[in-house]
Amino acid sequence: MAKIMICDKMDQSAIDEINARWGCDVMTGQSPEELATTIEPYEAVVIRSATKVRTPAIDAGKNLRVIIRGGVGIDNIDHEYARSKGIDVRNTPAASSDGVAELALGMMFSLARHIHKANVTMRKGEWNKKQYAGIELAGKTLGIIGIGRIGQSLAKKAHALGMKVIAWDKFVEKSPLDIVTMVSKDDLLAQSDFVSLHIPKADGYVIGAEELAKMKPTAYLVNAARGGVVDEQALLDALNAGTIAGAGIDVWAIEPTDNHELASHENVCCLPHLGASSKESQERVGAEVIEILAEYFG
Repeated sequence: MAKIMICDKMDQSAIDEINARWGCDVMTGQSPEELATTIEPYEAVVIRSATKVRTPAIDAGKNLRVIIRGGVGIDNIDHEYARSKGIDVRNTPAASSDGVAELALGMMFSLARHIHKANVTMRKGEWNKKQYAGIELAGKTLGIIGIGRIGQSLAKKAHALGMKVIAWDKFVEKSPLDIVTMVSKDDLLAQSDFVSLHIPKADGYVIGAEELAKMKPTAYLVNAARGGVVDEQALLDALNAGTIAGAGIDVWAIEPTDNHELASHENVCCLPHLGASSKESQERVGAEVIEILAEYFG
């Protein structure tokens, strides 16, 4: 039987199938240091967002053939180092695209119609009907930063609602969809009523004080991509100064976040990294993980 360790929560039916076909140990909640002490017997490690596979664990994985990230990005794996050691690094980029896109759209609706605010004040017994006059998404401009699978899924949904969709991608010049117009980053920031991020984590901020200053004061920023691509302090400063109207945040620089000032800001729709947390996304992730394991263990 293959030695497979599952380090994060997954769809139970997928875990049951993995166990039946190859055998597996479910060991969640391990720190990078703890993982380095448990990884040696295993040929495959399956993770989601929480577990970090860093260099010490890779060095300790003497029998490791593949690290599988059930999700899009692989920034929680020292992937270049792993590959230099002959260990494959795989992910499931298509499985959660629609789920993340729907969540980003949900935050846009919440911000546009003050749903996140009214939900709280109603529970306090307040009837703030006149205070929460919002806007409609139809006719507004959505700027998508990163026009990969998730960005394209969001573009299609936004277009169906009557939004104009523009995009900027560091690595893409030609639009992959006829409903999306590619523009410069500066033009996107200046023209958009909503800016939604769908990019991997990289060195430095993609949205900092300079970028926020280029946005409309009526515009909203949505981040369901990765914590660390937005300068949280600059975003807080921009919200306090009225530089932008609000933000939807699903991912944070530190998770769980300790940035309570930003999370509790009245103009922020805040979520605890729920992008792929739908039943359907979880099932698709599990199915893709099984397909990858089958390539290695038959």
